[in-house]
Order: sequence, then structure tokens, then C-alpha cells
Amino acid sequence: MFFRLRQVVLWLVPLVLGLLPAVTDAQSPAQGPLRLKIVGGLADVSQYVRYEEPFWRRLEETSGGRLQAEIAPFDRSGIRAQEMLALMRLGVVPFGTALLAIVSTEEPEFNAVDLPIVNPDMASLRRSLALYRPHLEALLAERYDVELLAVYTYPAQVVFCRSPFNGLTDLAGRRIRTSSVGQSEMFAALGARPIVIPFGETLAAIRSGVVECAVTGTLSANAIGLHEVTTHMHSMAITWGLSVFGANKAVWNGMPDWARTLLRAELANLERQIWDAAEVETVQGIACNAGRPTCTGGRRGSMTVVPVSEADQQRRIRLLTETVLPGWVRRCGEPCVEAWNTYLAPTLGVSARLD
Repeated sequence: MFFRLRQVVLWLVPLVLGLLPAVTDAQSPAQGPLRLKIVGGLADVSQYVRYEEPFWRRLEETSGGRLQAEIAPFDRSGIRAQEMLALMRLGVVPFGTALLAIVSTEEPEFNAVDLPIVNPDMASLRRSLALYRPHLEALLAERYDVELLAVYTYPAQVVFCRSPFNGLTDLAGRRIRTSSVGQSEMFAALGARPIVIPFGETLAAIRSGVVECAVTGTLSANAIGLHEVTTHMHSMAITWGLSVFGANKAVWNGMPDWARTLLRAELANLERQIWDAAEVETVQGIACNAGRPTCTGGRRGSMTVVPVSEADQQRRIRLLTETVLPGWVRRCGEPCVEAWNTYLAPTLGVSARLD
């Protein structure tokens, strides 16, 4: 790990050093544009291709030529997702995107807002983030010297299976692709056999029979052809996939006031666009996988959509109180109990506690 981190540092340090001299209280035309190095989200997915990358490519025009940005997806930058916040704290990555589900392996408190089955729909997710965002901002500042600038979300991640099922209870005994510890604990409680597999290997794992089901995004599954090798999908969101975009505080505070003001305003617009798109793409993914006439953003399949039943809703609450929250608290301890009960429990009506 040290060797990999050293490689990344050596690759990025010249870029950071190139940025720092341009960070002044007043940017004059003679100095040229302020150049920013951005590490974005996952390559090839809609969020990056349609929103993140174009946003930063247009920044020079948006800023009247005063800002320029170069962006690369983190999974093509030689950076492990687990190292992102540490690299941002060092200033090696001046502006970066961190996937909360991944960094929460070491910082479980970060991912409270996107624990499995906490937010079964977009309205719930928006509410949860609004409640928890002040704490998330404080955590990033206190532990990593990172200024929170935006929070992004991917479309809903749901269950796809190769054979019929009628609800959560029917998943017992099935091998299921998961992407996090929390997801794995939840499916284990259902009697399933979770296997953590990277997104890029999901289709091959289904095809080869390594797993019978997979949890992934509704539209991203369509993009990789998962709808061609599975027959049924559940309509309840298991998780969403939140990420935070921020800046190293020293770099951010060293920028001119006009640049910080412009970036905050523009990033707020980008965040709204990404959230609205995630909501639309969740619906589009379901429509396309099922082959509905409303499909316009993907390839039409012929999958059966399993509706969320009353039994599923009751099981969701039991899983949250008996498995998801206790598992999360075991990994995090008292700080997570305090954070959950302060920011989320009063509205969600479910409290966390240490056993």
C-alpha cells in the first residue's frame, strides 16, 4: 500500500505545485487562469460522462477565462478509493471525490445516510441527507481538513436475479453480489449468501453462476447488459451510492474569494442536476429493464419488476433495527450512536444503541 501511495503522490505532486503559485488573493490577467486538478467519480457512468466531466470542461467559459480545470475519474487515476480522503488531507489531491460506502470501511460514521434500506426511495434519501449534511461537513473538516463542496448520488441500487422471486424473503439461500459490508450483513440476515464483487465484474459473475443475484444501479445494470441475463428485479432501493466532492482546506482557503464564490454557486447547480438525473435514471432503469414504452435512456429488456409489498416494508424495518443499525454500531461505537440519534432518529423514528 505504501508503494502505491508513493506512486500516486509522485504523479500528482507536480500538478499540485503547479496549482499553488496561482492561488493568490488577486488574480491578474498576466498570471493567466487559475488551473485546478480534479479527481472525479467513476468512469463511464452517466454521472461522470454527462455531468461531472462536462461541468469541469466548461469551467473556463463559465468563469470568463479565469479558471481552467482538468478532470480524471478516480478509477483511472491510479488512486484507490480507500485512499482518497487521506490524499486530500495531504493536499496531494487538491479537489477529489470520495465514495462514502468505500471510505466508510475505515470511517463508518460517514455512511450513516446511505446505510442499506434506510432510504427505500429518493424522497427518503433527500430527507436523510438534509438532516445529516451538517455533521458530514464537520467530520470532513475535523478529520481530513476537507471543505465539503457537493454531495452526489447515483441512481437506486436494487436486486436483480436470474430466477423469479416475490420479495425479500425469497432471497434466502441465494448467492448475491454485494458491494459493501453493510449490504452483506443485511442479505446474510435474510438467509442469503452475499459475495462482495466489484461492479465491473458483476455481469461475468452472473453469467458464470458465481452469483444468482446482484445489487446494482437500475440504469447502470442496463448499460452493462445485466437485464439480458437476469429475469426479475425488485423495486426497493437497497442503497444509492453517495459520494462527497471537496477540496483540501489549505488549497481552498488559498484561492481568491471570487473563485470560491463562483465554484460554490456552480457546484450547487451541478449537485442539483446530478440528484435530479439520479431520480430520473432510477425510473428509466426500471422502465428499460422491463421493456416499458417510457424507456428512452437505455435498451429495452423484458424483466419482471417485483413490487414492494407490505411484507417487504415490515421486513425492511426489522432488518434496519435488528441487523443494519446494530452492525454499523459495532463497527463504529458510541460516535455513531450519538450521530444517528442526534441527526436522524428524531425524524426516522428508529434509534441506535450500544448493546
